[in-house]
Amino acid sequence: MNEALPDVPEVRVVGLPQLTSGFDLVERLDLPMHLKVHGPLDPLGGEQLAQLAERIHLKGRGGAGFPFHKKLRSVAESAIRRGVRPVVVVNGSEDEPACRKDTVLINRAPHLILDGALLCAEALGARTLVVGVTRESTQRSMEAALAERGLGNSRRSALRAWVQRNPVRMVTGAAASLIRSIDGGPAIPPGRKVSASRSGVGGAPTLLSNAETFAQLAIAARIGPERYANTGLYDEPGTVMLTVSGAVARPMVIEVPTGVPLRYVLQLAGAPPVPQGVLTGGYHGKWIDAATVDEAIVSRNSLDAVGGSLGAGAILPIGQGTCPLGESLRVAQWLAEESAGQCGPCYLGLPAAARGLEDVMGGGGPAALEALKQVARNVKRRGACSHPDGSAMFLESTIKAFTDDLAAHVLGNGCGRPVEGVLPLFEGGRAAAGGTDAAESGESRQRIHVDWTLCRGHGLCADILPEVFELGADGFPTVAQAQVPRYAEAKALRAVRRCPALALRIEEDTRGQAPSRNLPVLSQGRGRRALGR
Repeated sequence: MNEALPDVPEVRVVGLPQLTSGFDLVERLDLPMHLKVHGPLDPLGGEQLAQLAERIHLKGRGGAGFPFHKKLRSVAESAIRRGVRPVVVVNGSEDEPACRKDTVLINRAPHLILDGALLCAEALGARTLVVGVTRESTQRSMEAALAERGLGNSRRSALRAWVQRNPVRMVTGAAASLIRSIDGGPAIPPGRKVSASRSGVGGAPTLLSNAETFAQLAIAARIGPERYANTGLYDEPGTVMLTVSGAVARPMVIEVPTGVPLRYVLQLAGAPPVPQGVLTGGYHGKWIDAATVDEAIVSRNSLDAVGGSLGAGAILPIGQGTCPLGESLRVAQWLAEESAGQCGPCYLGLPAAARGLEDVMGGGGPAALEALKQVARNVKRRGACSHPDGSAMFLESTIKAFTDDLAAHVLGNGCGRPVEGVLPLFEGGRAAAGGTDAAESGESRQRIHVDWTLCRGHGLCADILPEVFELGADGFPTVAQAQVPRYAEAKALRAVRRCPALALRIEEDTRGQAPSRNLPVLSQGRGRRALGR
């Protein structure tokens, strides 16, 4: 069983370091050491900064890959048009078990990230800077970095800056979730899609990008676009931070120039010489098979061309001795558990997809496979955030990449290989990952029970509480009792009250220790309008 990755795994570099400069000298670059390693940084005007980002082809390194210069100009135009000051947000929420590159940068080079964010704040005339994190280590490091620069959340400051700590959840990293939490709400998507560039924190235009993106901008601003373009590919210059785990001897975060063969990166981490497949881009990414690995190079365009994805920079090979569908099922089940419980495609569709993959592995035949494909299609482009889309892409890629194993499970008795658990997941639930609030982490202490002596098969419980109840062929619930998800407690109570036969009841589950209901750690700025007025 592969253990969960530490916050700061081994860090390697191919070629000359840029983001990881100084890592061989100290564990963490404080402000004096940061200035010794990287030197001072002069401010740039807004259009200068946008032109710089455009010339180096800088795209967001959090997964979506949106051109940074377009985002910067959009925020500036919205702020000017509306006559309000924009907000700058660094998204350091890295809550996928297979990703650690941003966590490494925040823990070891926080001032490089702040350099890029402060360049943008100065160019845009922003008076508010927020850094979103989910881990205790990243919170400590970034708060120390702000203190070293004399920045804080005082209304008298020219620039108000603070760290926003949220629970460790997959959906926390969504831009809308982070913005909602900064405004004082829960760290889950709001259910409506609005561009942060137009209306973000406090309703103001908001420049939001992930930690590595701001760090890359700071490097380019120091060395200039010409020197920056000397590293990597001409159309995707610079370096890329990757997290390599899975079936490897040495899980690591590695900085590599674009254009390096993916095979070389895998060799550095001690991957199998002939992997059965490689998951690229993380758990919202895509699988590529062993033959394709030899063709792929580290770049967004190259991985897209061979059916992979750079995504959040996670690379996960698996060996020949494990069942790829079983490994994918573990991930699919985890993705389903990460639902915010707000929209049907997520809290209904993803568990159904995981069950569908389990049915396929259990010999459900072609009908089970077609049902799985249908569920994956149905959840896409219908959710409140990108979580259902990314999860569906992962499942569809699994079906496409492992056709031989799929045939063995669908048409035969399975592939005969065990599930070794080589893809890292948080052990012991989200709380073990550091900083998750138990009240938001899934199961509550409530269990709902069906009294079969009273139940008449009206089916209303399945309509109100589909997270728990599913009707069988006879029209009756398929379970007699079940744990109630935390987010569905109100619906469970409504189901009990509305059951025509009074056949439902809720009881407190007294097994084990009661979960903590403390609120997440809040920054001083939570709940305030972030316009510095």
